[in-house]
Amino acid sequence: MTTIDSLWFRANEASQRAEQAYHRLRERHDAVLERERHRRVSRGRFRTLTERVERTGAPYGAHTIVYRPSGQLLLVRHEGVDLWVLPGGEVAPEEDFERAAVRELAEEAGVDADYEGLGVLTRVRITSGEYETWGVIPVFAARALTTETHIADPDDEISAARWFGDLPEDTRDREDLLAWRERELEP
Repeated sequence: MTTIDSLWFRANEASQRAEQAYHRLRERHDAVLERERHRRVSRGRFRTLTERVERTGAPYGAHTIVYRPSGQLLLVRHEGVDLWVLPGGEVAPEEDFERAAVRELAEEAGVDADYEGLGVLTRVRITSGEYETWGVIPVFAARALTTETHIADPDDEISAARWFGDLPEDTRDREDLLAWRERELEP
């Protein structure tokens, strides 16, 4: 008798959802900086991320690069990972990626911004032992309309929101942010 491995099946379904999300984002947005990442995770974390990808196509939600004309970028301190990160998070069932990014920016930094489209699109391959799936990480670009920060994070994961000209060494995906800033903000 053949048994069906439900985690393998769900990972396959998630990969299909990620493919759909990726193509939808690429169709709607031009000249996007594309990146690839690989994350090895525990089996429990793999299951959680697979479920997220099945729902939305994105294991880590949607994020925003918020910039000032001076080139400064807004980062938030995420205590769960002990790093400076872009504002962002999970996509709620009634949201598209951009709405989720706008909501997360409001919660994590309280800054108003003019959204300009997708800035970075990352394909992240997720593995745990012999299991594999992938998802997208959409990062929208937005010009700051206000610069004073106010944290109203319902998850209490964000402890600070600050503007940086020189990005701290402990910034998640620092090289990607520097590449984006050089490409988009420097003549």
